Amino acid sequence: MKKILNYINGELIEPQGQKYIDNYEPATGEVYSLIPDSDHKDVELAVKAAKEAFSSWSQTNKEVRSSYLRKIAEKIKDRQEEFATAESRDNGKPLSLASKVDIPRASHNFSFYSSAIIHFASESHQMELGAINYTLRQPIGIAGCISPWNLPLYLFSWKIAPALAAGNCVVAKPSEITPYTAYLLSEVCVDIGLPKGVLNIVHGYGHKVGSAITEHPEIPIISFTGGTQTGQTIAKVAAPMFKKLSLELGGKNPAIIFEDCDYDKMLETTLRSSFANQGQICLCGSRILVQESIYERFKNDFVAAVKQLNPGDPKAKTTKQGALVSEAHMQKVLAYVKLAKEEGGQVLCGGHQVDLSADGLNGWFVQPTVIEGLDQNCRTNQEEIFGPVVTISPFKDEGEAIAKANSTKYGLAATVWTENLSRSQRMAEQIHAGIVWVNCWLLRDLRTPFGGVKQSGVGREGGFEVLQFFTEPKNVCIKYDK
Repeated sequence: MKKILNYINGELIEPQGQKYIDNYEPATGEVYSLIPDSDHKDVELAVKAAKEAFSSWSQTNKEVRSSYLRKIAEKIKDRQEEFATAESRDNGKPLSLASKVDIPRASHNFSFYSSAIIHFASESHQMELGAINYTLRQPIGIAGCISPWNLPLYLFSWKIAPALAAGNCVVAKPSEITPYTAYLLSEVCVDIGLPKGVLNIVHGYGHKVGSAITEHPEIPIISFTGGTQTGQTIAKVAAPMFKKLSLELGGKNPAIIFEDCDYDKMLETTLRSSFANQGQICLCGSRILVQESIYERFKNDFVAAVKQLNPGDPKAKTTKQGALVSEAHMQKVLAYVKLAKEEGGQVLCGGHQVDLSADGLNGWFVQPTVIEGLDQNCRTNQEEIFGPVVTISPFKDEGEAIAKANSTKYGLAATVWTENLSRSQRMAEQIHAGIVWVNCWLLRDLRTPFGGVKQSGVGREGGFEVLQFFTEPKNVCIKYDK
C-alpha cells in the first residue's frame, strides 16, 4: 500500500515516530493509502529547515522566486490528470470538477503570484520639505499554513504561493483527510529543485501537527482555513503570542432572489452554488431567500432540478454529485436533516443516504436535500452543515431580505439576483459579508481582498493577498538637502 511522505528540507521522508493513518476513499469506503501520523518532532524538523533557508530565500531575487513558482504552476498543469484523479479519489468529488476547476485554479494560483511579486510596488511620497517617505514591506519569516479538506490543492496553493512569493519560508499542513495532492505537490517541488527548507509539508492530525505549528514561537504568522471552532482555538493560542493571523472560517451564506432577476440564469447558477462539491464549499449558498411573488415557481423548478442531481461514481464523466468526504461527516449531515424535521421543516427532496453498493461503491453518498418551512433563527438555519442541504424561504421586500440574510453569526459571502442596479448597490452595502456576488457566483479576482466578517474570519488583506505575508508596513523617512 502506498505510503505518503512528509516533505522536509527538500526531501520526502517518513514521520519521526514511524506511525501512519489510514486514508479512506470516500466513494468506496476503503483504505487506499497511508498518511504520516506526524507530531511536534516533525514540525520541529520543518521549522529548523525553514529557519535555515529563510535568510537566503528572503534575499533571493524576486525574478528567481517568480521562476520557481512558475515552474510549479507548469508542472501541476502538465500532471493535471494525475492531480485531478488523486483529488477526486481523496475527496469524493466528481473527477470532472477536479479537472475543470480545482486543479487548474491551483496551477493558476502559483502562476498569478509568480507574476504578482514581480509587479508588486509599495507606496512613496515626496515631501515639500526635501524628504521622501516610503513604505517598506518585508517578508515575515516562517509562515504556518493550515489548509482544509474540501478544496485540498486549490486552497493549499492559495496560501503557499503568496507566502513564497513574498520571500517567506513555509511550514504547511494539509488536511489529514485529503493529503494526496499535497504529496504530489511535494514531488513537483523535488522535481523542479526548489531550494531546501523553503517549503515544508508535514502531514498528520490537527491536534498534533496543527497545534504544534500554531504554538511554535518561531512561526510568527498563521494562515488557516477551516471551521470556526478550530479558528477560535487557534486565535486563543496565537493572540497572546502576537502572531499575525489570517483565519478564513465557516459560512451560512444567503442567496437572495428578487422577482426581476434573469430567472433562467439564476436557476442554473443557484443549483450550482448550492450543491457544487456536494455543498462542501464554504462559499456555497445554503439559505435561499426568494421574493414572495416568484417563490412557488422557484420552489417547483428548483426541486425538480435538484431531483436530477443523483450521486454517482466520482470517476464517471457524467457524475455531478460525488461522495461526502467521510462517514463521520455524512452522519453529521444526516443528523441535521433529522434536526430540521424536528424543528418543523418539510423535506421537499433528498435527505437520505444513497446506496450504490450495486455499483461496487460502498461509500458515503447523500441525496441533495431541499427543506422549507423553517424559521431563520432555528439551528438548521444558524449552524454550518457543510453538505448538500439547503433551506428555502420567502421574503416580502428588501428590508426583510436584509434582516434574514444578516440573521446568523456568519458573514462570509452572499449572492444577490436582481436586474435593478440601485437595488444591487443597496443590498451590497447592507449585507454583512466579506464578499457579495450580484448575478453570479464564485467569480474571483486575486487582485481583490477576500475573507469574511463576524465569525467567518479575520485577517482579510488588500489586493494581491500577498500583502498578508509581509510584515506590517514600515515607514521610512529620508531627509535630503535641497
